[in-house]
Amino acid sequence: MRIVVVGDVLLDTDITGSAQRLSPDAPVPVVDVDSIRKRAGGAGLVARLLARDGHAVRLVTALSDDGAAADLRAALSGVDVVAGASGAPTPVKTRIRAGAQAVVRFDEACGPPPAPDVTDEMLSVLFAADAVVVADYGRGLTADPRLRDVLETVAARAPVVWDPHPAGSDPVPGVAAVTPNLPEALRSAGGTGSGTGGIPAALHAAEQLLDRWQSRAVVVTLGALGALVLPAAGLPQVIPAPEVHAGDTCGAGDRFSATLILALARGTALEPAAEQAVQAAAGFLAAGGVAALQREKGPAQLRSSSLDALAAAKAVQERGGTVVATGGCFDLLHAGHARTLSAARRLGDCLIVVLNSDSSVRRLKGEQRPIIGQEDRTELLLSLGCVDGVLVFEEDTPEAALDRLRPDIWVKGGDYREDQLPEARLIKAWGGETVTVPYHPARSTTALASALARVG
Repeated sequence: MRIVVVGDVLLDTDITGSAQRLSPDAPVPVVDVDSIRKRAGGAGLVARLLARDGHAVRLVTALSDDGAAADLRAALSGVDVVAGASGAPTPVKTRIRAGAQAVVRFDEACGPPPAPDVTDEMLSVLFAADAVVVADYGRGLTADPRLRDVLETVAARAPVVWDPHPAGSDPVPGVAAVTPNLPEALRSAGGTGSGTGGIPAALHAAEQLLDRWQSRAVVVTLGALGALVLPAAGLPQVIPAPEVHAGDTCGAGDRFSATLILALARGTALEPAAEQAVQAAAGFLAAGGVAALQREKGPAQLRSSSLDALAAAKAVQERGGTVVATGGCFDLLHAGHARTLSAARRLGDCLIVVLNSDSSVRRLKGEQRPIIGQEDRTELLLSLGCVDGVLVFEEDTPEAALDRLRPDIWVKGGDYREDQLPEARLIKAWGGETVTVPYHPARSTTALASALARVG
């Protein structure tokens, strides 16, 4: 699948450290710098996220020839960049953080630039795309008439997701979905852009924008509330988000649009595609957001849900929290599973479910199992408020997955005996503990499957 991201790129610089004292010159914190990291922002972050998911992605953008642009190209390693000349210095956003708390942000060269160059090569890349994300950050690229004509042509045959900007151009007609956040939607619809008013205000703005933009849908992202999906035909749908405590929401919108285009490109209907995008954005923030993304050492070799689970556990342990894990097939979720998971979650700050893959379940349970595939089992588990991540493993036993995760507490149901848990010795190797929680008899997947077979 040929995925193309088109839009404006920024260089994000994160300076992090600790603040233990105030400056003698003024009542401001002194940050002792631990690290300085540079990463691609804007359309560059969307492209990086798609590459991180294991997809070949091409980025159509405009770049300067300054030092910051060289840093951007380095940060976009693994992404095929096709760029015209921007005619302006690279915009740079520098954030200074003390621990997890942002102290200040400096913006350089972020004012209105001249119209960038759009080359024939950039247009040819778009013509060949199977799916397109437009990440407009208001720097003029999406206003180019030739590029807009090509995007409208592509939108007639392939999914296009348009992430708009108040200072940018209107989406071209016919795109699959436009994804403003609530303040952007309110501002674009002529309101104050204050982000107040909740669902009714979001729906009113989406109705106006759907008519004006002539898109197939408007999806308004609502932060902690989730998203509002308004299709051109049909009822609006509100998709709730799982509860996530995140101090820095940077990149959540990019994660949302990247996941949405992938789902639409696979043929998923709009509403379930938006559900996947809401879950992915929440998981991205729970895993530490862009800060966790920067800690990765190379392209992801795991499914994104598993990668998010590992990152979430690492983030919890880095701040001194307790990671709890439990495992199993979780085929046909039932009340016994829910009680076990809820009890496990109360033992720490994060619960990761180590889940047998489909092939692992077949080897353990027979060719008729699992009844529900691993993608749906993962989604069902993540929909429970007590589950913070799912790590899928292919082996017959969870030892290798646990060695990667290294939880502080490993939890199993009370029906297990010590000799049935050989992984307990492994858990002990890094100072972890193995415990059981109460088992609830008469609630099992086998019994439930038998009952369903009788009904069928």
